[in-house]
Amino acid sequence: MKTVYDVQQLLKRFHTFIYTGDRVGDLELMEMEVDDLYQFQFISNDDYKHAKLILRKEKTRLMKRSGMNE
Repeated sequence: MKTVYDVQQLLKRFHTFIYTGDRVGDLELMEMEVDDLYQFQFISNDDYKHAKLILRKEKTRLMKRSGMNE
């Protein structure tokens, strides 16, 4: 798993599709879904860590680009 698209594909395996039109909001919702999948042991520890890292990096990149603070 290397991109946000890969995380979306992971979520898609569990019939979870997230699109609100707000990219940062989408990333936050994806993080919550990944947390839930991990908590209920549907995904491995490695998948969880990779997905969280990818989503956080993308969120940070978008926030810096737009000049927003977390």
